[in-house]
Formats: sequence, structure tokens, C-alpha cells
Amino acid sequence: MSISAVILPVLVQVGLTLLLLLWMGRTRVGHLRRGEVKVQDIVLGERNWPKQVTQIQNSYHNQFELPVLFYVLVALALITRKADLLFVVMSWVFVASRLAHAAIHTTSNKLAWRFQAFVVGVLILAAMWVIFGIRIFSAEAGV
Repeated sequence: MSISAVILPVLVQVGLTLLLLLWMGRTRVGHLRRGEVKVQDIVLGERNWPKQVTQIQNSYHNQFELPVLFYVLVALALITRKADLLFVVMSWVFVASRLAHAAIHTTSNKLAWRFQAFVVGVLILAAMWVIFGIRIFSAEAGV
């Protein structure tokens, strides 16, 4: 599999993270400028942001939880040359689940839907790790 095919889902995931960061910053600044939130309310890390800002903020923070395991796996798969078509397809499914999770999180925030998107991502990522582990150890065993 080509390096660009393996890296493209990573770039989309990074793009999602950066998009959420910019959206969160823009939304926060807007609330501060309109006087809806005062600097003294947030300067000590208090969570006094309006609901929309909190949803975007939480979605942004989620991008540093489960996706970290995805980033590590992609790096290891590239180094060990274990990234094939199945790996790339599963990567796209994982990233799609993260996009869906973020979209739900920052809009309706319906917990049942958000949880379903999260579970899809967890199951895909877990399967990717299991397949990767099997391929690494079976290659060492000469199977």
C-alpha cells in the first residue's frame, strides 16, 4: 500500500482536530467580545462557557483520547510494513466514526447516537490492533 494511502486518513483526522480547535477559539472569542462571558469567569480555568462552546471544547478534547492509539498504530504499521488495503479501509472507517462522533457532539449531542459512533470507532480500532499484533507475531514465527 502506498504511504499516501495510509497517511491520508491520518491527515483527515488531524484536520478534524485542527478544525475543532479553530472553531472552539472563534466561538470563545465571539462570546467574549459580545460580553456573554467575562474574562474573570474563565481566567482560572473555570468552565463557565455557554453550551455550544462546551460541546465544541469537549469534542476537541476527545480528539486526544482514542485517536492517539490510531496515530501510534499507523506509525507502527508504516514502520513494520504491515499497512495493506484492509488496514487503509479500516482506517477510513475509524476516521469516519470520529467525524460522525464530532458532528453529533457539536450539534444535537444526542448521547445514544454519539455513543454508537464512539463504539464503532473503538471496535474498528481494537480490530486493527488485533490484526496488527497477529501479523507481527506470525511474521516473527515464520508463519
